[in-house]
Amino acid sequence: MVWVLALAAVLVAYWAWGPRWRAGRRARLNQAPFPSEWRVHVRQHVPLVARLPADLQQQLRQRMQVFIAEVPFIGCQGLEVTDEMRVVVAAQACLLLLNRPQAEFVDLRQVLLYPGPFRVRGEAVDAAGLHYARNDVLSGESWVQGQVILSWPDCLEGAAVADDGINVVIHEFAHQLDQESGHANGAPPDALRQRRWSPVWSAAFEGIRRGFYDLAEGQQPLFDDYALSEPAEFFASACEVFFERGGDLQAQHPQLYAQLHTFFRTDTAAWAG
Repeated sequence: MVWVLALAAVLVAYWAWGPRWRAGRRARLNQAPFPSEWRVHVRQHVPLVARLPADLQQQLRQRMQVFIAEVPFIGCQGLEVTDEMRVVVAAQACLLLLNRPQAEFVDLRQVLLYPGPFRVRGEAVDAAGLHYARNDVLSGESWVQGQVILSWPDCLEGAAVADDGINVVIHEFAHQLDQESGHANGAPPDALRQRRWSPVWSAAFEGIRRGFYDLAEGQQPLFDDYALSEPAEFFASACEVFFERGGDLQAQHPQLYAQLHTFFRTDTAAWAG
């Protein structure tokens, strides 16, 4: 009985003081100098960061310090996780949190890194609730249980080209935002507070799939067949395009861009090329 009371006391103390302690710890991390070697990793591997305004770059550094301190990275298949890997992943993932002080990856528990594309076998459930067998080779995946699984070479490749709209880290962490309410469906909980989110996204998804949008001369489609396979993939792919090709997204799909602009509170179309 004594140990039960002691455990209860510990739990009460945690719930009472845990958020305050976490906030204090994050404040201290935000005040700490950003390691010079981390700056080198960002400059060498994540050129997109150089396009951000100075205030967003500072925000990003602060977000990265908290992310790296709080999120465990686990190497798989013998991969040894280095600070370079943590920094490269964090620099891309934390783009989704900029200008949103209360935003975080609520359910994120760990990041698993593989030395290359990885195979996933087992049973899955589609958006309609139907079970099916899967045997896929993937560069990234996000699990509703709080894991993001990534191929390290694909993380590097996605970061290296900052304007192609292909970024596996942004894609999988967009799924994490989407999965805060359960299985991803293309509508993160915070986004649904925007009155026009659902009609705009539904119209864009169906319209692009059916070819209702005419491209101007010289324009190339921003979404491939995989992006248009289901609403969850459409949202995650749109986030890739928003952060890496904001100007093109604004030009081709202005209403879609406007929704992401409001959601992320960031005008990526204005970032210098």
